[in-house]
Amino acid sequence: MEGALGDNIFFLIVEYVAMGCCGMVGGMWAIRKNYDVFAIITTSWITALGGGIVRDVLLGALPPVGIADRGFVITGLLSGVIVAVAHPEIDKWRWLMLTLDALALGLFAVNGTAKGLDFHMSGMASVFLGMATALGGGLIRDMILNQVPVIVRDKHWYAFPASVGCVLTVFVVKARHAGYFGLTVEILLDVLIVALVVAMRLLSVKLDLTLFGAMNRTEPIKVRRPRIRRINNRRHR
Repeated sequence: MEGALGDNIFFLIVEYVAMGCCGMVGGMWAIRKNYDVFAIITTSWITALGGGIVRDVLLGALPPVGIADRGFVITGLLSGVIVAVAHPEIDKWRWLMLTLDALALGLFAVNGTAKGLDFHMSGMASVFLGMATALGGGLIRDMILNQVPVIVRDKHWYAFPASVGCVLTVFVVKARHAGYFGLTVEILLDVLIVALVVAMRLLSVKLDLTLFGAMNRTEPIKVRRPRIRRINNRRHR
């Protein structure tokens, strides 16, 4: 894990757990479509690591960690094996899986944004890289499974909390680089950002919160044509 959180072994372990659960969420979708075990494992791996692969390709950080980091790859593949065996039990742990998926969303958002800034990307570019890290795996998974992506299908807050986490991470990292505070404070603030993303995601599901849609209008604005005065060019005698 890049950035301040990556320097702490506890948060590295949390990231592995979140990555594994993210992979199991992806594998469950393959199981619901009655795919074979190879497809289940592949779907789990791409869900867990697809966002990081997209991020690293965009950064030119090759080979991507999704295929180069042995621990990450084993975690993604192992999550597919676990879900292929324990899917009846996992399917009953709806809120646990939802919480861990939200945790992965927050961690990947902070992780991807921080890595973009470490590669000297602008704040805006880093936000997009963080969004790609947080949402890319699920997006690729849904494309492979031929279904509407969850960022469109899920009416509750999903991409919105991730975007908030990415923007806040930019401010925190830039403030630390500017010398306003040290690494310890940055770690604390990163943890709070992850907690905020998780809370926003879970509250939106619990309280059925949704973002507003297009403005409720049925009639277009009527624009009157300007009146053009006719000039009489006849000569007056």
